[in-house]
Amino acid sequence: NTEPFYASMPLWARPGFLIRRLHQINYAIFFEECDAYDITPVQYALLTTLSMNPDTDQVTLGREIGIDRTNVADVLRRLEQRGLVKRRKADHDGRATIARLTPAGDKVARDMFSAMQRAQTRLLAPLPIEERKAFMATLLKLVEANNHLGRTTFQPK
Repeated sequence: NTEPFYASMPLWARPGFLIRRLHQINYAIFFEECDAYDITPVQYALLTTLSMNPDTDQVTLGREIGIDRTNVADVLRRLEQRGLVKRRKADHDGRATIARLTPAGDKVARDMFSAMQRAQTRLLAPLPIEERKAFMATLLKLVEANNHLGRTTFQPK
């Protein structure tokens, strides 16, 4: 057999490759739609989570959006430097840090929502409506089944 070893599974036939490529495309679309805000998708995920759950600790935030505590602390620090988030030590545990949106952070989260929605719509636009629902259900099923393999466990409320 003179076929290369990878011929039976080229890049376009590998789920991991396609997921990574779609992730790149998602970021590109997000940045096009949300350019005016200078906020990353992960930062926006934290802003959204804090808008629904003020005074949340870093561990819970990490579980909610699927990143580890160290990354949560870094993202919160950046958002705090921009005046969008306020952090303080928890009353019940001096080791825990809790965060909440500032009025400016709440405004950015609200103002950005329609731009984020446009980005999500653009990403899924090539799929007919019924395929979008199936695609989202399949993504969720894959995340839930493989959740234990991530750097942190994704546990949305």
